[in-house]
Amino acid sequence: MPAPADEQRFPSAPRPPQEPPRAEPAAGAAGPRAANVRFMLTHPWHILSLGFGSGLSRIVPGTAGTLFAWASFELLNPHLTVLDWGLLIVAGFFAGIPITGFTAKKMRTDDPSAIVWDEIVAFWLVLLMVTPESFTGQLWAFVVFRFFDMVKPPPIRYFDRRLKGGFGIMFDDLVAAFFTLFVIALWRMSV
Repeated sequence: MPAPADEQRFPSAPRPPQEPPRAEPAAGAAGPRAANVRFMLTHPWHILSLGFGSGLSRIVPGTAGTLFAWASFELLNPHLTVLDWGLLIVAGFFAGIPITGFTAKKMRTDDPSAIVWDEIVAFWLVLLMVTPESFTGQLWAFVVFRFFDMVKPPPIRYFDRRLKGGFGIMFDDLVAAFFTLFVIALWRMSV
């Protein structure tokens, strides 16, 4: 390889191939994008992913999303049959895969905490399975679900780390819902 002084004396000497210049990221595009009302309103899928704004909570957005799920369940339950709920939950899960994946991609992170559609669908399933239940019973279901969703004990943690994209976002909360229902079933059998 010629030294820099040789390049000046022999300008026609061939140069070693260089890497093409890398495109600089757009201003602000380097890190994750913050979730706010302005971002949420840029696309209808963001509104759903962010739980109609409940995921914008600055503290514990997953808990805010689960509270939204509980409130919306109570609001909709008098008008929906068990079959309607089943169809809504199944459709919500499968539609949530591309919807939450799209929002996560736009936020430039794998599983943003502001995306709470996964908590909403999973907690609707829990509430559907424990209904009819008193307020106290629903509150305990809420606490147990939030425990499994926040702590992510095995195998929930395994799925959370291994599964990516919208499917990964939706699936680990579904597993947390099944663990919640399992704990509730064990508790009901013991009393």
